[in-house]
Amino acid sequence: MTRIAVCPGSFDPITNGHLDIIQRGTEIFDKVYVVVLSNSSKTPLFSTEERMELIREATNHLPNVEVDSFNGLLVDYARKVEANVILRGLRAVSDFEYEMRITSMNKVLNDDVETLFMMTKSQYSFLSSSIVKEVAKYNGDITGFVPPVVEQALQAKREDVK
Repeated sequence: MTRIAVCPGSFDPITNGHLDIIQRGTEIFDKVYVVVLSNSSKTPLFSTEERMELIREATNHLPNVEVDSFNGLLVDYARKVEANVILRGLRAVSDFEYEMRITSMNKVLNDDVETLFMMTKSQYSFLSSSIVKEVAKYNGDITGFVPPVVEQALQAKREDVK
């Protein structure tokens, strides 16, 4: 039986914290779909296509990762790719409270899909895409927080605004 997981997020942009969870997921699962989902409550800096390309470049060393996008219910996407696990990273208790509500709803919608919570490494416990974008906006050093390809993309976005 092939073990397939879906690792969803807005990934605007992907951070080293995200990569930590994805990398560790590839050691557990035969295939990990990293799926860019639309979040109607957020206005992304990068288009869906740009985010997918940044993820592809950041994960090109992981042969069992596939990058995709989806607009709809995550459990429907999981069913489509025959995944039975949703892989989610947790940084703090506040993440758990939010994720628990989503997990409970997903379980009602599709009882065949489990959610696996993975704690991020402590060096990334404060890291979020929003914080990275804010620091980059003011020319702060984001080295070590994002892959080099993302650092370059954020620099390009900042130069476009000037």
